Amino acid sequence: MPGFTTRPELRGDFGMVASTHWLASATGMSVLERGGNAFDAAVAAGFTLQVVEPHLNGPGGEVPVLFQARGGAPRVLCGQGVSPAAATIGAFSGMDRIPGSGVLAATVPGSFDAWMLLLRDHGTMTVRQVLDHAIGLAERGYPVLDRIAAAVEALAPVFSRHWAGSAALYLPHGTAPAAGSRLRNPALAATYRRIVSEAETVGGDREAQIEAARRSWSQGFVAEAVGAFLSSPVPNGLGEPQRALLTAQDMADWSATYEDPVSVTHGVHTVHKTGPWGQGPAMLQQLRTAEVLGIGSDVREGVSADFVHRVTEAAKLAFADREAWYGDPEFTDVPLKELLSARYAAERSRLVDDTRACLDLRPGSPGGRTPFEPPSYLPGDAPGDRTTGEPTVRNAAGSGRTDLRGDTCHLDVVDADGNMVSATPSGGWLSSSPVIPELGFPLGTRAQMFWLDPASPNALSPRRRPRTTLSPTLVCREDGEAVLAIGTPGGDQQDQWTTTALLRVLNGVDNLQEALDTPMFHTNAFPSSFHPRETVPGDLVVEPRVGRDVIAELSRRGHRVQVAQDWSLGRLAAVARDPESGELRSAADARGNQNYASGR
Repeated sequence: MPGFTTRPELRGDFGMVASTHWLASATGMSVLERGGNAFDAAVAAGFTLQVVEPHLNGPGGEVPVLFQARGGAPRVLCGQGVSPAAATIGAFSGMDRIPGSGVLAATVPGSFDAWMLLLRDHGTMTVRQVLDHAIGLAERGYPVLDRIAAAVEALAPVFSRHWAGSAALYLPHGTAPAAGSRLRNPALAATYRRIVSEAETVGGDREAQIEAARRSWSQGFVAEAVGAFLSSPVPNGLGEPQRALLTAQDMADWSATYEDPVSVTHGVHTVHKTGPWGQGPAMLQQLRTAEVLGIGSDVREGVSADFVHRVTEAAKLAFADREAWYGDPEFTDVPLKELLSARYAAERSRLVDDTRACLDLRPGSPGGRTPFEPPSYLPGDAPGDRTTGEPTVRNAAGSGRTDLRGDTCHLDVVDADGNMVSATPSGGWLSSSPVIPELGFPLGTRAQMFWLDPASPNALSPRRRPRTTLSPTLVCREDGEAVLAIGTPGGDQQDQWTTTALLRVLNGVDNLQEALDTPMFHTNAFPSSFHPRETVPGDLVVEPRVGRDVIAELSRRGHRVQVAQDWSLGRLAAVARDPESGELRSAADARGNQNYASGR
């Protein structure tokens, strides 16, 4: 018997797009219908997300991409910009944590160059063609989501008093835009139109145009405008002037790069993630532990207390290791081979007590090494301002207050040829720092994820990638053919919610929509990646659909259970392909009331 679904799983053989906004999904399908491939569609959808979800991402942010071109091997495209050359621990003297907002926490904006590199090497379309939808939406206006309206209303005092560029864009008549109204961003449209124009001055060669666009961004007028904006102190959310570390030269010195994914097998599939400059390997550790503990064998029976308990305890172990060991592998020796080994998984699995939740942070010691143990900050012990940390989303527990918990964007695309893309754009959201008036977007604050302790594998140093939460997923079958791309927004929760859905897909739940619609849960029992970096020991947040008996049993086992609003945890999207029949599938869950899958 098929399980409950909020929407039908889409099936076809032409192309599929699933994303966190219907306009991005529509953009991707439009590009496929016009003859583009999955890479063209992903790039166009990615730029559309920057316009229509400005509270969750923007051009000043970053993007990791996992993909497979038909006939090739899975690859990672790293669009995570690095810290500035001047970003030393000493530059933050007197602080115990890097601020969650303001220009001090800015890293090199990475998403534009990454999207252009993907377009150059694997797409078929021009710069104009992939930017067309984003430019049109920015010029004509896009619908204001409830969450955009709420975020701007909360930030209105900051915008009106301290961030003039943000006020001009998001308070066009002196007040926050109403939900359902339309909002324009003419400055961003002009930025992208100028990039298109400068790209086309080099002639008709597609790749030459893309290279010209990349130069316009990193070495041309965009970098110059960023440098000029940061040449004087810029107020933070409290109105305090800060001297930025980021410069135009930092932008000129960086470009997106390709690398191999990190992978583990799970049954007959291989799951691919980014390296330890992202949190993706934490999912792989969870899957290793799941195999040892037999998690997933009963997923067709629904979400049981045993399932939630074991998945949560496995997540705690994996994320404790994330804090102890993960960082940019170009700067730190990450013992990834040991962390992902079957032997280590067996050792760690013995720590899971089926009768009792653990309240301690327990990193492992791969190879006998001593783990880094981060400081423990409890909620509320670091005052923040209205712009602090993560993009604003509604408080999941439904208390009526605004909760600055993480969210971002996600998109997945597959075409008839089997090209498959999974990407998680983020950063540069409207609450991160002031809008640069000439460009129409703010810079990101990804440097907040660094620790200011040199003993940390994720310690701040110049030109280093912060260990981010952005975590797309690509799954291949035994012969290497990509069969699934999946992901969700959600900061530290991304590799918890996606793992829950993936365990269902890889263990016999055939309907993608059913897997995404399953009741979700997560823990915050490890240091948050975002300022103020708090830890909530024993925490377990669940959607009420897990059931009263399950909630009662979890509480009995010692979990400090918070029951969230229904349909509030995650915004999952996925596409799939059957290499034998060529059938394509897609799904997007109903959480947030804006995710959509499209295809035929």
